[in-house]
Amino acid sequence: MATVMERSFIEICEFERETVQRFRDIIVNPGVNSLPGGVKYPDSAGGFYYEESGKLLSVTSNRFIHWTTSGDALQLVEQSLDTNLLNNAVRLRIVNCNLLPGGVHLQETQSHVIILIVTNQSVHRLVLSHPSRMYRSELVTETQMQSVFTDIGKVDFRDPQNSYVIPSIPGQFPNSTASTAWLSSEGEALFALPSTSGGILIIKLPPHDVQGKESQHWQCFYSGAEAELCNAEISHRLDANSNKDQMCLMVADMMEYMPVNRDVKHSTGQGHKLRLSFSPSTGLCLGVYLAVPKRGQFCVFQLVSTESNRYSLDHISSLFATQETLIDFSLTSTDVWALWQDDENQTIVKYINFEHNQAAQWNQVFVQPPPAEEVTVGEDDDPREAYLESLFSPSQFTTTALVKTLQIYRRGGEKILDLSWEALKKEVTVAVENELQGSVTEYEFSQEEYRQLQVEFWSKFYACCLQYQEALSSPLALHVNPCTAMVCLLKKGYISFLIPCFAVDHLYLCSEGHLSNEEEETPVTDDPDAARDVLQLVQCLRLIRESVTKEMACVMEKALEHMHDNVIEDVQNKMQAIQNPVNAMTILLREMNYEIETPMEDNLGAVQPLNVRMSLSQLFGSSTAVHLVGQAVCQNAMTRFLLCRDLLILQQLYLHLGGEVYFGGDGQLYQLQQDLVSRTSHCLCSYYLVRWASRCLSTAVPMDTLEANLQHLSVLDMSDSPALTPNKSVSSPQTVVELFFQTVARKRIIYQIYAQPDAPLTQAILNWSQLIAAISVFLLQHLWPSNPGFLFLECMMGNCQYTQLQEHIRLVSPWCHVNVGSCRFVLGQCYLATGEGHKALQCFQEAATEVGKEEFLDRLIGGSDEEEAASAPRLQYYNKVLRLLEDVGLPELVIQLSTMAISEATDVRSQAALQTRIFKHHLDLGHNKQAYEALTQNPDSCRQLDCLRQLVVVLCERSQLHDLVEFPYVNLHDEVVTIIESRARAVDLMTHNYYELLYAFHINRHNYRKAGTVMFEYGMRLGREVRTLNGLQKQVNCYLCALNCLRLIRPEYAWIVQPASGGVYERPGASPKRNYDGECAANPASRQIEILELKDLQKEYILARNRMTLAQHDPNSAAIAGNASAVEMVALLVQTGLFDTALSLCQTFKLSLSPVFEGLAFKCIKLQYGGEAIQSEAWDWLAANQLSSVISTKESSATDEAWRLLSSYLEQYKCQNGQYHRCVINKLLSHGEADAAGLLRLYLNYDLLEEAVELVLEFVDALLGKGHQYFGIERPLSATAPLVWLPYLAIDQLLQALGENQSNINNANLYQKLQDKLALYYKHVSQATIRRQQNA
Repeated sequence: MATVMERSFIEICEFERETVQRFRDIIVNPGVNSLPGGVKYPDSAGGFYYEESGKLLSVTSNRFIHWTTSGDALQLVEQSLDTNLLNNAVRLRIVNCNLLPGGVHLQETQSHVIILIVTNQSVHRLVLSHPSRMYRSELVTETQMQSVFTDIGKVDFRDPQNSYVIPSIPGQFPNSTASTAWLSSEGEALFALPSTSGGILIIKLPPHDVQGKESQHWQCFYSGAEAELCNAEISHRLDANSNKDQMCLMVADMMEYMPVNRDVKHSTGQGHKLRLSFSPSTGLCLGVYLAVPKRGQFCVFQLVSTESNRYSLDHISSLFATQETLIDFSLTSTDVWALWQDDENQTIVKYINFEHNQAAQWNQVFVQPPPAEEVTVGEDDDPREAYLESLFSPSQFTTTALVKTLQIYRRGGEKILDLSWEALKKEVTVAVENELQGSVTEYEFSQEEYRQLQVEFWSKFYACCLQYQEALSSPLALHVNPCTAMVCLLKKGYISFLIPCFAVDHLYLCSEGHLSNEEEETPVTDDPDAARDVLQLVQCLRLIRESVTKEMACVMEKALEHMHDNVIEDVQNKMQAIQNPVNAMTILLREMNYEIETPMEDNLGAVQPLNVRMSLSQLFGSSTAVHLVGQAVCQNAMTRFLLCRDLLILQQLYLHLGGEVYFGGDGQLYQLQQDLVSRTSHCLCSYYLVRWASRCLSTAVPMDTLEANLQHLSVLDMSDSPALTPNKSVSSPQTVVELFFQTVARKRIIYQIYAQPDAPLTQAILNWSQLIAAISVFLLQHLWPSNPGFLFLECMMGNCQYTQLQEHIRLVSPWCHVNVGSCRFVLGQCYLATGEGHKALQCFQEAATEVGKEEFLDRLIGGSDEEEAASAPRLQYYNKVLRLLEDVGLPELVIQLSTMAISEATDVRSQAALQTRIFKHHLDLGHNKQAYEALTQNPDSCRQLDCLRQLVVVLCERSQLHDLVEFPYVNLHDEVVTIIESRARAVDLMTHNYYELLYAFHINRHNYRKAGTVMFEYGMRLGREVRTLNGLQKQVNCYLCALNCLRLIRPEYAWIVQPASGGVYERPGASPKRNYDGECAANPASRQIEILELKDLQKEYILARNRMTLAQHDPNSAAIAGNASAVEMVALLVQTGLFDTALSLCQTFKLSLSPVFEGLAFKCIKLQYGGEAIQSEAWDWLAANQLSSVISTKESSATDEAWRLLSSYLEQYKCQNGQYHRCVINKLLSHGEADAAGLLRLYLNYDLLEEAVELVLEFVDALLGKGHQYFGIERPLSATAPLVWLPYLAIDQLLQALGENQSNINNANLYQKLQDKLALYYKHVSQATIRRQQNA
């Protein structure tokens, strides 16, 4: 693993990749007019850190504020490395005022963060809630938190307690840039400004929580002012004064600590700077920068208290610097950090330990170089693509520079505020292309001419971006946080961070002077001889680096041919100084190699307490920290890639020169050729891959696509893997490395760092340098292609980064032989996502050979259920892939892979499962023949039966009955019949035609008895379950088919077994029947088998046909007739008026004809006394019967035709004892109970005088109140009852008939009885009439 060496640092820029305006603009109007003269102050910047920013369990951990000032604008930004802060950027514009450089001061109390602002005309105080007051709980779990600036819009900026206009006092220094501000122990805000009189103007604002107190100002006349505050001071003294009692506390002459120089004494003090630092160990330290001609000097002092409350300075160190312009410097308890800018506007940052640096050697900071001045476009490259790649490559150009350049090309169009990264790229392309098209005057160009025009216009846009980028990169200040050891470089347009440089990178990047000083101590090895060889080797590599051009780097194998002779000579001289080059190369490769033998452990955070785990889960979780980590890895990979490239060239040079250089024996040359060259090549390719991944932007994926992808991956039982969890909180474009770190690697790495027992990191203190270095190392281990871990590619797969994933595998496949199968599997996933199923299948097949050898594939099959886990690992893998293909919807590929997997399946269960899968998908695709073949090859009888059942059902639903009947079903004939019978008896008869299918099945195999049985059962069930006209028609057809089947058999075999009544069939696998108490019902008693012959079927057919006839005439009767017996059918037919059909049915089943005659007689009676409606309805049922033709001279009525039909039946169906005549007469006579007059007339017609007299006597008694209910009389005769009547005409005819036969004693008696009863009736009628008249 690489060794961290904090002798040097590397700058990492924090570039935004979004154009959304995040600053909230607030206008502050102090009520002043602009000063005449228009003094313009330089831009400035600064930073503030919270006191508990270095504590892990604090709400302000890794949290800081930085700001920039320009004219009247103050931009404040709060940032956190752990959480994303909301409303964290604000821009204040103070009208008619300019902010003084260094005029912004931040301080914190227990409950507030206070911002003190000094302008050229006013001072302001902003009081904001402290973050610890906004989030009081220790367990802050939000991924986003509110910034301290959230409520800044509620601040009253014109409150006199928090703002003050500087008065125009004589002697005030109008153009001074010096100022300071602080809070007193009483909470008062104090502002200090210099004056021309040598004094200091003090402005005091009362404590913010005290009402009614006014702001004050006064002048303190001191003998001298601090050089930082008064640029007119030329005495080079450092004075300390008390603003309370206006006493001088200390005077120190800086000339005492400077070398004797005549020019220094007469120079002004302009450019001097003062910084303070406090620590519990050293107390208050002062750092003074003395700006003198041709050089600068830093003096570090410790403030010491003396008698009488006075102070003195204890000189600690004097440090000398170069003559570049000092922009800013910072003092910590151990170091001095300084920021310069040279004559070429190049940024220079250095630091030095002022206590333990005897050589007074400043340590280097390798600042981020500006983008290349020109873009190299190859002959085969598209100029537009080349320039777009350079413009939009991560950490090349800020979005601000791109947007400003685009705004110029738009020629003052609408201001660009909200564009995504991809949209901005499109707008830039359109702008340059439009510019090109607008300048073209000719219509035809050669390809080369058009290419040159493209290069010309794109280079103009690129040059403009360079200018803006250079302006935005102007350094303004340093921000050093001693709590976390984090150093930031504040620039005009962005902020950058300094990360520690690894030892190998330090040796490769440092200047020649620094490299020569490393001979005493080289951190990569403790052996002094080896250390010397390593230094010589690095010097060779640096010479090669300086000689390799871009073109030569593209063709590394030809680099030696393009070198100049003097370069080779210099390298050769350095090579000869190396005693053991193989050992030196081995040491370098060891330091650059991140290969580990076993994957890193998971769940290491479980050993920590809950509050620590919660804080660790958020550590470095903000988008800023994620971007910084990604850029740190990118920077590391870029440096190491160049180093490996130069090392490989050097090795080739060794092999080329052979014996011309001292090589320590022939064995080393062989080891170099056989081992080190391949290791270097492997390392070179690995760093190239990491560099590519850390610069490759991820693709924005819609949320529904992510969810669908996660659903597909759930069939692999790996959806709970954190590597497959999609990132849903991306606010700006990320590289794939940043995406991986944020979603997967961050928590694992943090837990692993803090789980190490011997780690230098503690839970209480956060050290930026240690953390960022450790995180970079562990992240590189995750990204290292030859390590067994596979989380990086899993993450890309889970986040649908298919293009990036394919490119990664393309780059790694030719040379890396680790995780080969896993790479093929995820590549197959990419092909599935892009719709290239056959390529995906090939990848899945290639990955199968590595099952059991790779950690990812082992996890893939680790989630199998118990049944799958019992099979071979490769079969488990195939099952997972088959599920995936099924979920995606590729049945053809499922069939192909299953067919291949069968050859490797050795147990019956696996073969049966695969054959079942093949059957299922062939059936789904409509490959009926192939599905049947797969069914027959299934070795498991249970699965075979299930497939057979599914085949029957599906083909029936598709109406592909021909295939179903034609299949041979070898050894499966009975099973097919059982399945179809079971289905036929279990489903709706009118929806599915399983009975007809079974009939066709038996007919096709000439089993006519079975076919007849099936159709007879079908007809029986239709009668019971489908009681409609359609069902009855089907029943007739079924019975007719059954008859035809039996007629095709020899008579002695023409019989069938009566199917079970009620449709109760024993089906295999059916649950037992239970009663209301939940107990198993008793099995029904075994029934006696009933044989049906041809004549029995004939009867059933006739009965069914009669049911259909009845339903055709009366559809409402179909529900009743469906399962009616012959006797019931006779009654129904008679009721409907189908007497011919009823008579035929009675003769077929040898039933009595009496019900038919009685029914017809009853209808005749009804017609006799019915109205016109009954008469017209009668013609319908009369027409359904066969009437014998009778010649009549007059038109007959329906009643006459009914009587004639009854008469014809009596003549046609004669009986020896006149049974049918008797039943007709009984019916006619019995009808009198309902109609006495009609019955009386009927008796008279048939000369039944005695019966007629009895009827009259009973009817009169009923009228008088005796048995009136039997004649339908509601109330008998009375004065109040309704009127009653007698059939006088019929009674008179009866009396006449009896009177004419008085010779007959019986008739005489009957006559007398009738007369007496009528006399009694008349008497009652007379009485009732009189009473009614009286009541009226």
